[in-house]
Amino acid sequence: MTVRAYILIETEVGKMGDVAESISQIEGVKSADLVTGLYDIIAMVEVPDLNSIGNVVKQVHSTLGVSKTTTCIGVRVS
Repeated sequence: MTVRAYILIETEVGKMGDVAESISQIEGVKSADLVTGLYDIIAMVEVPDLNSIGNVVKQVHSTLGVSKTTTCIGVRVS
């Protein structure tokens, strides 16, 4: 089963492009889109399990220029 999450990212001023490029290289990150509003980037992540999401978030946190993140895990409602 694939787990999907959205990481909402705030960056340091002027670092959006560099951060998005770096985050795009992390395994499991399918997209890193620059957005307007409260956040600067929304990254979409697809990984095999919840533990893998933690690993991706840890890598995002250690990316130069990232100041804050909020992670939203996708759910299926049937």
